[in-house]
Amino acid sequence: MPVRSREIHALSSRIQLPVLRKLLSIMDGHHSALRHGRGWEFMDLAPYQPGDDVREIDWAATARTGSPIIKRHEATANLQVMLVVDTGREMGALAPSGETKEEVALAACEAIAWLSAARGDQIGLVAGDDKRVRFMPARSGNAHAETVLRRIEEDITLGSPHSDVPKLLARARTVTRRRSLIVIVTDSTQPTPSRESDDLIKSLTVRHQVIQVCVADVDPTSLEKGTDVVDVNEGPLPDFLLRDSQLAGEAANVMAARCAAVTQMLDRRGVIHVDVSSSEDIPRALMRALERGVHVR
Repeated sequence: MPVRSREIHALSSRIQLPVLRKLLSIMDGHHSALRHGRGWEFMDLAPYQPGDDVREIDWAATARTGSPIIKRHEATANLQVMLVVDTGREMGALAPSGETKEEVALAACEAIAWLSAARGDQIGLVAGDDKRVRFMPARSGNAHAETVLRRIEEDITLGSPHSDVPKLLARARTVTRRRSLIVIVTDSTQPTPSRESDDLIKSLTVRHQVIQVCVADVDPTSLEKGTDVVDVNEGPLPDFLLRDSQLAGEAANVMAARCAAVTQMLDRRGVIHVDVSSSEDIPRALMRALERGVHVR
């Protein structure tokens, strides 16, 4: 897909004003929740004073000096949002809407970028596949947000290597030091449930608020007869395979089991996740996810 010129605030023309206002209000809730207590950035050490939070005592410094020392934190002015985007070839496949999953994923990233730019928040990017990982440090401003979106759009192609979401999570854990809102954008079967994936998600949720946008795959058996169906990994699928009801049922069961395993892992670690099938689903799906995020913190 060719890179197209985009204006972040043009998104507002595609989303109803009440929905935008609601989304911005919910983001304000995240801003407040993520800035409390230890979510603030470290500033310096200072002698303990009556009324200070005892949870902020630095025991190592206290032992060295022989008197209570606390860690002081500085309230940051902006929320930091880190987009973690799967750009593997699997994201070039079709979504149920007939769009590619790439297009739906980009719509989700556009919405997050618009919200961040509208509030003056910082947005960063970790994106990639099993061969490469792109990192862009979090910054504020429309120009930076648009650059982030262009990089995502450039990276997702059918010629890309396979997806490797655990690799992206590991990089996000390393580079995201400030307490942040992490938004993972991938498909409904990622990250593949494993001990590695579970440990990475657990470590991210300890410090950050984590939301995952899961883009659904089209059911190839739902397409009109005669439609050329190409699996992004296996190539063209014979028409008779798509019309075999037994095979279709077995394939649907396998897919359902994979998605259920991912859901179970995300639920266990407190990751808020929403399933989307089209670009039109994005605004209200994000609203549901962000609302739930405010209430769990």
